[in-house]
Amino acid sequence: MSGELSRAIELGLKLSKRIYYGKEVCVSAPPRTVSMMMAEPETNYLPTAVMLYAEIEDPRVVDNPNVPSYQPYVHGRCQPPALIPLHMHGNISMKIDCHLDTALVTISGAWRVHCVNANSTCNCRLAVPMGDLQGGCVVGVEVESPLKSYRTELVSSIEAAEHNNNNNNNNNITDGVLIKGGRIYTLKIPQVEGGTQLSVRITWSQKLLYQDGTFSLNVPFTFPSYVNIPVMKKKLLLSKKLETILVNINVHPGVPTCHEISSTHPLKIIRHETGNIAFSCEREVSTWSTNDFSFSYHVISSSDIVCGVLLQSPSLDDYDQREMFCLYLYPGQRKVFRKEVVFVVDTSASMRGSPLENVKTALLAALSKLNPLDTFNIIAFNGDSSSFSTSMVSATKEVIEKASDWIGMNFIAAGSTNISTPLNQAINMVSKTSSTGVLPIIFLITDGSVEDEKDICEAMKSHLLEGGLTSPRIWTFGIGSYCNHYFLQMLAQIGRGYYDAAFDVDSVNVLLERLISNASKVILAEISFDASKDLDSLEFHPFHIPDLSSGCPLFVSGRYCGNFPDFVEVGGTLADSSSFVIQTKVQQAKDIPLDRAFARRQIDALTSHAWFTGSKPQEEKVCSSATKLSLHSRVPSEYTRITLMETYSTDKLSAKSDSKQEKITLLRSLGMGFGDVVATAENQPPESAEPKLYETQEMIFKVASNCCGRVLDCCCCMCFIQACNRLNDQCAIALTQLCTILACFGCIEVCFDLCLGD
Repeated sequence: MSGELSRAIELGLKLSKRIYYGKEVCVSAPPRTVSMMMAEPETNYLPTAVMLYAEIEDPRVVDNPNVPSYQPYVHGRCQPPALIPLHMHGNISMKIDCHLDTALVTISGAWRVHCVNANSTCNCRLAVPMGDLQGGCVVGVEVESPLKSYRTELVSSIEAAEHNNNNNNNNNITDGVLIKGGRIYTLKIPQVEGGTQLSVRITWSQKLLYQDGTFSLNVPFTFPSYVNIPVMKKKLLLSKKLETILVNINVHPGVPTCHEISSTHPLKIIRHETGNIAFSCEREVSTWSTNDFSFSYHVISSSDIVCGVLLQSPSLDDYDQREMFCLYLYPGQRKVFRKEVVFVVDTSASMRGSPLENVKTALLAALSKLNPLDTFNIIAFNGDSSSFSTSMVSATKEVIEKASDWIGMNFIAAGSTNISTPLNQAINMVSKTSSTGVLPIIFLITDGSVEDEKDICEAMKSHLLEGGLTSPRIWTFGIGSYCNHYFLQMLAQIGRGYYDAAFDVDSVNVLLERLISNASKVILAEISFDASKDLDSLEFHPFHIPDLSSGCPLFVSGRYCGNFPDFVEVGGTLADSSSFVIQTKVQQAKDIPLDRAFARRQIDALTSHAWFTGSKPQEEKVCSSATKLSLHSRVPSEYTRITLMETYSTDKLSAKSDSKQEKITLLRSLGMGFGDVVATAENQPPESAEPKLYETQEMIFKVASNCCGRVLDCCCCMCFIQACNRLNDQCAIALTQLCTILACFGCIEVCFDLCLGD
């Protein structure tokens, strides 16, 4: 659908040339810098910042609402609609609140419907790119206009179903979708009058990236030149605009933090307190930002592992009144475990093309980084499975070269999907060679869903029941929307590993390589802490504490009842087989909202647990908890739906609250889903799962795609007029004379019928 969106914007830019701004207005764009030209490739018009577009179905409405002009008559309609980028007005502001490894981003701005005449209306489409490869999670959207206002709200799936039944609405909901692998969110604002100014406020959550003790964040903030308002020719300078950026970094006192920040925009420190640092940037600009906002800050200066526990009481409106806690571990400079790694890779027919090629690239890069003391093996599976070697082999240069050749010959996309058999083979391989000081790791990479997923989880639980260092760690990676991501999350939790996914095929290489890199840097395993013996109850998310890698910090959150001790002892096993024990002081989290910082991962953990549990009452209980947490934190889940609340006044002359009414529109579910076994069996590629913006037009096209439809398309009025326009004068005269002669023959035939009839 990203290609569809890009083509619609390209058509909208061509259509916007019809707009007349007056003689004294310069319609040419402001001077383009090198960064602007790099951000606006000719073949890609996808949004690189928060954008608002006018959806144009009837080109006749395109005009300047303030300066109406003569417009050449346009035949036909735009199907799907063209998207004309709206001009930005007023100021643009961005606020970023960083809590531990999560950032809440809020952008506010104003856009004007400058391309539709004052007597007409159009739909407006909001597009929000949420940055970085793992995408973000929409928390809320608010849109204000002089006569109407819109806001998104979460409701439970039960309430959504009741709303559908009460309104006799059984149609598929197609609006409010994530495209480009969840990296761009789009939403339609219905029936906006030409000349209206819309004030928009959008909030989303996004994970901070971590590397070598530094957190970093990238927010799309590159505005194309065509969102700038045309200026008067006589003015030497462009009109000034105000750009405001505020960054709040909330960290815990136990971790040393460097107040120096690296950023693409000029930030200055405005507050530096214990555990809280704030930066701001407020400046007048001639054109809107032409660079993404990127910043980073150093959070750890210790050479050893830093550990701590944060506590927080629930708010009054929290559905769960149990106390909250967070256990954090920041990696230091410690020896890395030796590894024995088995890569279990899906090579079914649905992986054909980019998915499998990107997996190959990431896998070859991972093999080249293995230590010669490590051992590895590779299993390629579809309906059957084949392995590089019958046993684990050392990661020498010669063996890796042979493995690369084997990958090139055996990674051929074909056949169906069978996950159970290769996983069991991998378990048997590492169980035969496991030894002290070596960490066995299994990577499962797939794009499909199978029917026996719960049986696989049960089997893995029995294999890994004993635990310990010789128990294999299972790291999982999902590609696209057809695989069951909650199955992969549950499998990773059972195996004390990590899970990641790439919903955009183009990001498979980078995300998979990063996941494998983190797995190769484990410095502390078998982590535990002794707080549970003093508490009445303790709930973990995830329920098994995974290992600590030098590639990323570890956060474990949850709820508890009872009195938490003032000090807790955190232990684990280091790479040299020695024990690691540290006693840490328990502290209160003052400015860090733990419930919101960990809402997304807690909801995912509860959902995967609800999927896996075999007890119906227990499943309903867990689903209820996930639903309440989703509604409280405003983070979408499988059990909630986003709605668009439209508030409007029944009396345009009165602004009294009693004259206002609300209209509720259900939007598409933003849950990942529980996989698609049918699509997997049919070997449908991951790209086909991406939703369509305009499914109505797509359906019409499919219905009219037979032979009769093509004939009718060629004979339609619009095509006939276009064909006539291409004729030269002589052909046009000849065609006119022929039509006149045929008309005369018709008149003569009518006269004969009248005169000689009975």
